[in-house]
Amino acid sequence: MPARSKSEKAPRPFDPALAARYPAVIGCDEVGRGALCGPVLVAAVWFDPLAFPPEILTRLDDSKRLDRAAREALTPLIRAHARVSLAAGSRALVDRVNVRVATLDAMRRAVAGLGLDATVLVDGRDAIPGLSQTCRAVIGGDRLVPQIAAASIVAKTLRDEIMRRLARRHPAYAWERNAGYGTAAHLAGLTARGRSPHHRVSFTGRFETVGVVSGS
Repeated sequence: MPARSKSEKAPRPFDPALAARYPAVIGCDEVGRGALCGPVLVAAVWFDPLAFPPEILTRLDDSKRLDRAAREALTPLIRAHARVSLAAGSRALVDRVNVRVATLDAMRRAVAGLGLDATVLVDGRDAIPGLSQTCRAVIGGDRLVPQIAAASIVAKTLRDEIMRRLARRHPAYAWERNAGYGTAAHLAGLTARGRSPHHRVSFTGRFETVGVVSGS
């Protein structure tokens, strides 16, 4: 029998037989908050679990527990069967206002982009300020709320693609493998080449930008 992938081994948290227990809310999650470079990307996702295809619901999970192939297969299915809105906090915004404020601002814009008057559940400890509707933070929400799990999958898939595209212009940092996080290969590239225009100065202050690392 062939070995199962990591994503196939992991138990799924959402049972379609229990769909009535999951409310029709907006789920919101971010990807990239702890990265050394690139944007923070946020997705806000709404669907009614009772009307959502059960074969997709059963595959949802925290994006970190799914492999790349599973996330990339799920993302277009989520976008086809749910309302999805995206927003980003740019590298410049992160440096200007700090990553927490930039993330919450992107979350507010993503939720507003849906144009729905529905309760918002956001992964983590911070509720989103400035919303007209009820918003609650849910620690570990991507294993408890299917819409948050869907948002985490969409956000990670799209941000990883952004970082792979940037890696083709800036190959020194291995972003195609680390998505901008502080791996040994990424730090080695920073030590050797300095910061690129996409690095967060507030995260990489000890690395100087050098002329050979330029462009967009």
